[in-house]
Amino acid sequence: MHSLEDRMWWYRAVHANVLSLLGRYLPGREAVLLDAGCGTGGLLRRLGRARPALMLFGIDTAPDALSRALRSPGARMVAGDVNHIPFADATFDAIVSVDVLCHRAVAPDQTLAEFRRCLARDGVLLLNLPAYGWMKSAHDDRVHNVRRFSRSDARALIEAAGFRVVRATYWNTLLFPLMLLRRLVSRGGADSDVREYPAVLDRAFTALTGLERRLVEAGINLPFGGSILLVAVKHA
Repeated sequence: MHSLEDRMWWYRAVHANVLSLLGRYLPGREAVLLDAGCGTGGLLRRLGRARPALMLFGIDTAPDALSRALRSPGARMVAGDVNHIPFADATFDAIVSVDVLCHRAVAPDQTLAEFRRCLARDGVLLLNLPAYGWMKSAHDDRVHNVRRFSRSDARALIEAAGFRVVRATYWNTLLFPLMLLRRLVSRGGADSDVREYPAVLDRAFTALTGLERRLVEAGINLPFGGSILLVAVKHA
């Protein structure tokens, strides 16, 4: 993951999606942001380059990942568990979390309660989640995912935790047929989707996800896809 985070089309796409939505819901101002489950720090590096006014923090439980994330310029790293976030109440203006609520070590209700506790009033929560329980595959096993979500289920979960959802859309829509075909062909295999793709495919997939991002930026919620983007605001 560390070797591919800056090069693989999916990471570039999800990071660009996060930056795009933050530009809408956390516009250009100084703010304190936590990447909850930061992994090897690719998103923090991208945020640091694009939004230098942000004060960035990352938290992760994996020592190997965190040691690599420490190389993210300007970000402060903390070893910790998203079920018990080691920060005071109302510390952050925004929390982003990419494919974390799906992890086997995470209790979604408890983690969302921690996100709410740590967010300031009107703080922004931005989540990326894998879509559709029936799409669970060998890739999920390799990255320790035990749950996937529909948009309606994810929205209900976030609202039950005391947030107001302001945006919920699928993405990875145009590539979804290929994703589904791969799931059917590789069922029972042990492969992960995290790998280097041929340059021509990487460029094509980047172009397609870029087109989707422009549609989302235009206010269009995509009707299906391999992942869900969700933005919510903490109630007063």
